[in-house]
Amino acid sequence: MLRYYIADLHLDAKRPDIIRAFSMFLHEKACHANELYLLGDIFEAWIGDDATPEYLAPLLSQLQELSLSGVKIFFQHGNRDFLVGEGFAHRTGSHLISELHCTNSPHGKTLILHGDQLCTEDEDYQAFRNLVRNPQWQQQFLAKPINERLEIAQKLRAASKEQGAMKSADITDVTPAAVSQQLTAHGANLMIHGHTHRPGIHSQQSPSGGMRVVLGDWDSHGWYLEQDEQGSRLYAFELPCKEGLTAELRDSLGVPG
Repeated sequence: MLRYYIADLHLDAKRPDIIRAFSMFLHEKACHANELYLLGDIFEAWIGDDATPEYLAPLLSQLQELSLSGVKIFFQHGNRDFLVGEGFAHRTGSHLISELHCTNSPHGKTLILHGDQLCTEDEDYQAFRNLVRNPQWQQQFLAKPINERLEIAQKLRAASKEQGAMKSADITDVTPAAVSQQLTAHGANLMIHGHTHRPGIHSQQSPSGGMRVVLGDWDSHGWYLEQDEQGSRLYAFELPCKEGLTAELRDSLGVPG
């Protein structure tokens, strides 16, 4: 059993280098896996399955081809793409999983999550999270015209960036007590998450021990966790310079120049 876990790509037309790197990862790595886990914030913003940007179409087709080849793809919502729905799942052949998902791995019971729910000291964010994860709020938002949704999403991102710049690193990181509580509540030996953009492997995360793997965000480097019968390994690789993409490659990826 070979699995790959990734998170926090924040795919956006402004970063064709990350789009290219993800395409290469799917072609060169994920195609050999049994399972691929996408643990949220794969997209910089997702305002509904009916408003998929054209530049993402080749990647969604590539995910579908990967699924048809026999790789099981699992998608978990992040704080940027919590509106990914069944339309996306059908188009890509992926499976939507809950925000706290348990599976078995060589480490024993494993808890998988995006990670934002662990940042309990960031009370402003948790209040916002509770709002936008409310099914009624989502239904009302998705009923709005696409242009209006785009405008709202841009304002929310701007506000989030401004507020984040004023918060200390401790507040925007996970709360140790929340990590321990979730590991204990689910009887898990391993936790895998992203969100914080602080990649690393941490031990002794709960009274019974517990290990926590934090996936990195894709920026100057791409990050992925590789897992098989031998255990788990966290890797980083250098992304190609975004200025180095040729016009031909941009066209092949469907990325605006």
